[in-house]
Amino acid sequence: MKNIIIKLTLALVCCVLITSCNKEFLETEPTNQVSADLAVETTANGMILLNGLHRSMYHKFYTRIIFNGIGSQLIINDLAGDDFVDTGSNNTWTTVYQWTASTSDTDLFSDFAWKFYYHLVANANILINGIDGATGTQDERDYIKGQALVYRAFAHYQLVQLFAERYNSEADNKQLGVPYKLNTDELLVPRETVENVYSLLNTDLDLAIKLLEVEGRLNKSHINQSVALGIKARVALTQGNWDVAITNATMAHEGFALMNQSTYAEGFTSDSESNPEFMWASQIIAGDQAIPFSDYGAWVSRNFNGNAVRGNPRAITKVLYDKIADSDVRKTLWDPTGLHPDVELTDNHSRHPYTNQKFLVADIADSRIDIPLMRAAEMYLIIAEANARKGGADGLAAQALFDLASTRDLEYSLSINTGQALIDEIMVQRRVELWGEGFRFYDLKRLNQDLVREVGLADTGTHQASFIGNVSFVPAGDKRWVFLIPKSEIDANPLVEQNPL
Repeated sequence: MKNIIIKLTLALVCCVLITSCNKEFLETEPTNQVSADLAVETTANGMILLNGLHRSMYHKFYTRIIFNGIGSQLIINDLAGDDFVDTGSNNTWTTVYQWTASTSDTDLFSDFAWKFYYHLVANANILINGIDGATGTQDERDYIKGQALVYRAFAHYQLVQLFAERYNSEADNKQLGVPYKLNTDELLVPRETVENVYSLLNTDLDLAIKLLEVEGRLNKSHINQSVALGIKARVALTQGNWDVAITNATMAHEGFALMNQSTYAEGFTSDSESNPEFMWASQIIAGDQAIPFSDYGAWVSRNFNGNAVRGNPRAITKVLYDKIADSDVRKTLWDPTGLHPDVELTDNHSRHPYTNQKFLVADIADSRIDIPLMRAAEMYLIIAEANARKGGADGLAAQALFDLASTRDLEYSLSINTGQALIDEIMVQRRVELWGEGFRFYDLKRLNQDLVREVGLADTGTHQASFIGNVSFVPAGDKRWVFLIPKSEIDANPLVEQNPL
């Protein structure tokens, strides 16, 4: 596998110097192909592969425009939930919305997820296992290896949540997880237990956090220590390790200020670099890096002039919208009339109530949006939820929630709720804050909750029965929560055991 040819394209031309890396290191020119050996010969070459990894996060997979890297996965994770509504019948994501994607070993979305994340792993492994011998400074080697370790952990974390039973903090978690691939030489790797997968990815994250101690990064598409800490906090929340989640989330958001109301009301576009709350985002550069009609904004924005957005704008459910206080700026991110008077739309854009203007392209002819991968708001929510669930820390939970919610709603008061009522309040805030950012399916699964969708007539802020294939309820623990491993992987790797059919 050493002679594998890795197709690479430099995702971002380096525009900002960081204190620990020299100018030559940062100004690496793009290339089309480089062998695995050559990729780790120098830190400059390693940067080319690292930037290829960053670009892979939004690069189109296969020939179909719908498979656009991590953006597709964010949409998949929300469409499989309860709060994200498809308003049109021309839904390209039908098998996800109707919950048949997880039950077919030939479903394209399942196959895409498997191949996409293991693509990240394969390229990360070249750097992890080879960059220590590269010509360059130690800071440069650490900068590259630390980010590659985060990618490997992040990819396996996504995979184990999709293709395995949930992590249960009250069990031994010996159920089958996913193969944890540590190098590019061993192609046939059996599935680890869920417990072992989490142990291995935590080991990767811990080392990454140490290696990324050096301050600075090229831009927010790159990964720094704060992002590594944030992912560590996410993982800990999934595992029910409340104190670990609180500690890492607290350190992660240091230095990132929550958006003010005017900035939040403008919606998410392509300004993550200047937005103080964004910790990590895929930034799609104009020109050859943009893929019109495939970029994240071509599917989730309100105003792009493409068929998917014109005919099927994404909406929030009325039941969740009604939970948002009228004084909360987040309520302005959805329009209950669907007319969006302050947003440029063409006559061909369908109008449906409760459609979002949270995601907006800067120009209706340009589908690019910075893909939100981590914001400081999530860290506050992790701190609040972990404190509320650990017991005996309701005051700390309420304060963390207040620190976030009071920036969104100037009339919000410190919660007097305790116990389950406080947890419920935090989770509503989480659903509103992170709508459309790819968390809902994972949240329902990690908490072992039922999927419950409100179904009603068209244009009532509910799911339409025909669009969701009448799947308005999926009980916790149903086998559909665990995606079948793609047949292509089963055929290629006899060591991988399929999930229950």
